[in-house]
Amino acid sequence: MQISRRAQRIEPFYVMEVAKAAAAMAAQVAQSDAPMVFLNIGEPDFTAPLLVQEAAARAIRDGLTQYTPATGLPALRERISHWYGSRFGLSVPAGRIVVTAGASAALQLACLALIDAGDEVLMPDPSYPCNRHFVSAADGTAVLIPTTAAERFQLSADKVQAAWNEKTRGVLLASPSNPTGTSIAPDELRRIHAVVQARGGITLVDEIYLGLSHDAQYGHSALALDDQIISINSFSKYFNMTGWRLGWMVVPELLVPVIERLAQNLFICPSTVAQHAALACFEAPSLAEYEHRRAEFKARRDYFIPALNALGLTVPVRPDGAFYAWADCSDACEKLGIKDSWALAFALMQRAHVAVTPGRDFGQAETGHFIRFSTANAMPQLHTAINRLRIFLA
Repeated sequence: MQISRRAQRIEPFYVMEVAKAAAAMAAQVAQSDAPMVFLNIGEPDFTAPLLVQEAAARAIRDGLTQYTPATGLPALRERISHWYGSRFGLSVPAGRIVVTAGASAALQLACLALIDAGDEVLMPDPSYPCNRHFVSAADGTAVLIPTTAAERFQLSADKVQAAWNEKTRGVLLASPSNPTGTSIAPDELRRIHAVVQARGGITLVDEIYLGLSHDAQYGHSALALDDQIISINSFSKYFNMTGWRLGWMVVPELLVPVIERLAQNLFICPSTVAQHAALACFEAPSLAEYEHRRAEFKARRDYFIPALNALGLTVPVRPDGAFYAWADCSDACEKLGIKDSWALAFALMQRAHVAVTPGRDFGQAETGHFIRFSTANAMPQLHTAINRLRIFLA
C-alpha cells in the first residue's frame, strides 16, 4: 500500500509514544510501594464541574443529540461571546465565533482555509508539535525559529521580520505556550502583529490556556489588538473538558463562511452533547469552581518550580500560565552520564517511577537539554515526584 507523502511527513507524537511506555511500565509497578507518578500529559486532574455533567445527562435524556449547525449552537456562541466581555472586557460578536471539535479541529480548519502548498508559517522553537503538523497537513511548511529564555521562549518582532520572505504566509503563536507555560508580552505581540499586517500576512494565536494565567501582566487575549487576529481556544484546559473534544475559534467576519463551508464537509458539527454541556460552563457556580481550580494550579506552580530549581533541574523562565515546567536537565544528564533528555525520561520512568516528557517533540534547538513536567496533577503527587527526583539525582 502506498502511503501519501503528506502522511509520511507527519512525525509520531512522541508525547504519546512516551505515555504508552509509561502506561506499560505503570502496569508492572502498580502493586509496588512506588506506583508511577504521571507528570507527562498536559491534562487537568479535575473533571467537568457538576453542572456541566448534569447538563450532558439532561441533553441525552431529552434527546438533544442530533446535528447542530456546523458553526455550533447559537446559544453557546453567545455564551462564549459574553465570557469574553465579562472576563476580558472584550467585545467579540457571537457571529465571529465558530465552535469546533476541539482546538485541534479549529487549527486544522484555520490552516486549510489560509495556507496553500508551499506557504511558510513562522513558529517559535520550542512549541507544541501538533501545531506544526497542522501546517504540514495543509501542504505548508512550519519554519521553527530558535528562541531563548531572555525572549521567554517566544518569537519577537525582530525575529519575525528577519525570517520573513516571499513564501511566508504568517505566524502561528501560542500564549501561554506548551511546553514552557510562558506568554508573549502584550507590547511584543502588538509589534509582531504589526510586522505581519504590514506584509499582508496572518496572525494565528493558540490561546487554549488563556484562562489559566497566573500573573497580572499577562493573561490578555490577542483579540484585544485587532479583529483580524485569529484566536484558537478550547474547553479542555481551563474548562476541564479534555475528552469532550470541544473548542472554538474567533475569526474575522469575512472568514466565517469559509470556515463554515470547510466544517460542514470535514466535521458536520462538533459533539452536540458536549455543546449542550458546555453551556453550563458559564453558570456562576461553574465559573467560581474554575477560578478555585486556577488558584490550585498556581499553588502547584509556586511549589514545584522552586523545588525543581533546588534540585538543579533549572526552569529558566518562570511560567506565567498553563501547568508546565520547562526544565533544563543538562547538568543532571552530565552528572549521571545520561546522553540527553530522551534517555533521562526513560531512566526516570524505570528507576524513579516518575513519567515526564522529553523535549524531543517540541522542536530542534536545544530541546535535547530540556524535559517538560506537567503540574496538572494533585499536590501530593507533586511532593512524591520531587522526593523521588531528589533520590534519583543523588
